[in-house]
Amino acid sequence: MAGVYWYDGQWSTEEPKIIGPMDHCFWLGSVIFDGARSITGWAPDLDKHCARAVRSARVMGMKPIKTPEEIEALCREGIRRMGPEATLYIRPMFFIRRGLGASRPDPESTDFLLALYEAPIPAWAGFSAMLAPFRRPATDMAPTDAKAACLYPNGARATAWAVERGADMAVLCDALGHVAEFAASNIWLVKDGVVVTPAANHTFLAGITRSRILGLLRADGMTVEERAVRPEELDTADEIFSTGNYAKVQPCNAMNGRALPVGPVATRARELYWAWMQSQPRVVSEAQAAE
Repeated sequence: MAGVYWYDGQWSTEEPKIIGPMDHCFWLGSVIFDGARSITGWAPDLDKHCARAVRSARVMGMKPIKTPEEIEALCREGIRRMGPEATLYIRPMFFIRRGLGASRPDPESTDFLLALYEAPIPAWAGFSAMLAPFRRPATDMAPTDAKAACLYPNGARATAWAVERGADMAVLCDALGHVAEFAASNIWLVKDGVVVTPAANHTFLAGITRSRILGLLRADGMTVEERAVRPEELDTADEIFSTGNYAKVQPCNAMNGRALPVGPVATRARELYWAWMQSQPRVVSEAQAAE
């Protein structure tokens, strides 16, 4: 895939080869990343993604060597390099080079990398999901307040479990047995006209796109509840959908084998998000790219 990469003051169109088997991030997973988007020149909530990258690094005991503003400036430069028609995934990353003793990360060895690469928005086609027997960890079990790479294998094994049973995606509960999220995005359900999403309880990443959609739906006059969601509510919901940075809004068209419609709330959420995004200034236009 086409992309640009920034590391140690240099831009490249080739992936930088920067770690080895003795680096702390390689063998003990001391890596955080964030995921932003640029969609034909618009970069929705880019500042929030850059700020979250720095917060995540601090949660993981790192010493961030870039400020959110510096990261955002680099992201904007990368978007301009890729051009106004590109749809990109934007991934700032902090990682640890050395350990203190056997395993404790050395904050002074924090390093930084930025990757921007072409990644089309998934088609508005829907996906099937299934409740998996895996749970999100509590805050005393894992660094759940960080967008940490070490948290993602648990979601990946849940998705693999669901795929083996004929679904596209898994739903995970939290340590108390309440619905937490889809394995890679936030979950929403609609029942009798009320929109519901699990309350942020630090066991899952309450996403930036989730927050944006929540505000847009409420401003549009809908009743939206953030609360504990019981697993059995998924079996009676009128519609279910996901929000996340990668796909923004996607309908769930089957849950635990029960067919679901692409409903009006998911459709409206997508329309509202796109309208909001396109009301914002573009990072790069065709005229700017030609300069």
